[in-house]
Amino acid sequence: MLPKVLVCDHIHPSALDVLRPLAEVVESPPLSEAELCERLPGFEALLVRSQTKVTAAALEKADALRIIARAGVGVDNIDLAAATRKGVMVVNSPEGNTIAAAEHTLALMFALARHVPAADQALKANQWRRNDFMGAELYQKTLGIVGLGKIGS
Repeated sequence: MLPKVLVCDHIHPSALDVLRPLAEVVESPPLSEAELCERLPGFEALLVRSQTKVTAAALEKADALRIIARAGVGVDNIDLAAATRKGVMVVNSPEGNTIAAAEHTLALMFALARHVPAADQALKANQWRRNDFMGAELYQKTLGIVGLGKIGS
């Protein structure tokens, strides 16, 4: 008999395709605390992102739960103390989006240097003001980036 996995937040279909041969996967939209308390009994695993809050009350109702997997970096939506008391392992994916986050930061910096958001809004409003959106050329400029953690190092 395959273990039962409750998936409460949107997880990419390709990730669920990897999981399906190994477990009975039950997909659900994000649940409130009361809904999670009602739904969680009987599941050995819970897969969440950041929308579902896994509280002590929900963990008390989890009669078969052995693991909570957080598809993402943080675990601030999971009551770690309650999970520890219950003997439930909590795992996450700390490297999951570090490259994408760093690239997104650079993309935003370039967009701001060239006034792309303001130019986009003006163009959509038929108010193209070319001189307002010239921006700054980055050629031969020095840029300092200060960051923390995995993304900033």
